[in-house]
Amino acid sequence: MKKSWWKILCIILLLYTLVGGLLLEVPHKKILNETIRNIYFHVPMWFGMMVLFTCSVVYSVKYLRKPDLLYDIYATAYARTGMLFGILGLVTGAIWANYTWGKAWSNDIKQLGAAMALLVYAAYFVLRNSMIDIDKRARVGAVYNIFAFAMLFPALWIVPRLVESLHPGGAGNPGADPRDMDARMLIIFWFGAVPGFILLGIWLSSIIIRFRKIEDKNLLHA
Repeated sequence: MKKSWWKILCIILLLYTLVGGLLLEVPHKKILNETIRNIYFHVPMWFGMMVLFTCSVVYSVKYLRKPDLLYDIYATAYARTGMLFGILGLVTGAIWANYTWGKAWSNDIKQLGAAMALLVYAAYFVLRNSMIDIDKRARVGAVYNIFAFAMLFPALWIVPRLVESLHPGGAGNPGADPRDMDARMLIIFWFGAVPGFILLGIWLSSIIIRFRKIEDKNLLHA
């Protein structure tokens, strides 16, 4: 029980987000209407993705400092879960865009940046799978992981701020700006959805890590 407290907390936060996000009253914003509830699910995916990719790159740096295959297992697991969250972020965003912007994909700068960032990480897995030598795969993968993480910032945070966008802060959808979020929504968003989905990502990563440890136990001398 002492080791599982954070998993219990994760379940509680996600149940709170699900019930509160779907059933509690939300402000009626022009264009957004009831689709504003998607902010509890779409935006936390990007928060979770960034946390998971950060964990991944930290373990890649650790591997380069001390070549231990356990670090490579952790880095890969967090990268996989980060990719999953990123894909879910794109999907939930496309569903939201279909109702508010009229179509799922508008070639918006933030959509393009997110897609590019995920393609860069997809290349990380392709690169790893192309190598047979375990040590070389871990070493090259760690170096590329650092590059992929660095690419997140211009793709997601820098370039989109320099170009007009339909996303929050741009024309056409000002009601979704978190700075203008209703106080009732802020509580569910910051104290339920964001930490809940981040914990879920860590939980999923820990499951992948456990399976990888079993598969590679001979290499890890477990």
